[in-house]
Amino acid sequence: MSEYAITVTNLTKRFDDITAVDNLSLEIRWGELFGILGPNGAGKSTVVNILSTLLDPTDGSATVDDHDVVFDPDSVREVIGVCPQKPAFYPHLTGEENITLMGDMYLVPKDVLKERVTIMVEKIGMEDHIGRRTKDYSGGMIRRVSMLMALINDPKIALLDEPTVAMDPKSRRAVWEYIRELRSQGKAIILTTHYMEEAQELCDRVAIIDEGKLVELGSPAELMEKHQAKNLEEVFLKLTGKKLREEV
Repeated sequence: MSEYAITVTNLTKRFDDITAVDNLSLEIRWGELFGILGPNGAGKSTVVNILSTLLDPTDGSATVDDHDVVFDPDSVREVIGVCPQKPAFYPHLTGEENITLMGDMYLVPKDVLKERVTIMVEKIGMEDHIGRRTKDYSGGMIRRVSMLMALINDPKIALLDEPTVAMDPKSRRAVWEYIRELRSQGKAIILTTHYMEEAQELCDRVAIIDEGKLVELGSPAELMEKHQAKNLEEVFLKLTGKKLREEV
């Protein structure tokens, strides 16, 4: 097995006259919690969609567990779990039924699946709500169920696109602890987030991108020291939004 769970080389994605990802190169190790940070429209979700085989790159390449996302997408899908920015679920089913359905699609054995659902639900504090139909869920509850749907197959690599949006502080902390546990199991985790304190708290390294380009890469501590900032948010504000500032 390669040292790197994910390798991105000169990755570019264009949509008509818009370049969403511009010549991006990254290497993400096994057991690493890697953050991708950027303003709205910076290309974060596009990167996740390419790595999860939902989009093909225009140029460059990406491999996931040594499988090329374009030439071997089926093998990529077998090893990943994806929590998308826009949750996909059946509103007339309960939270438990949605998670179980996803496990069935991955052919998780019935006895393993039942036990796994129980354990995962407890870890994120959803025991009192998991039997309700998801159409009655709050935004934060939907995000938590969406994350469990993404992880029910026990993937080697987790792609979490803004997983804690709309969560209350207690729920976010529970999810943070669960993400840390996944990392301790040697899984590679990509996290996109607009919460800078979340990235600073959780991530081993972060890539800051703006207008599709990589503008900085390193651990939160390294970046704070390099840019003489008291927190990661200050670093982020210094490095991003140049185009917006020029237009003001």
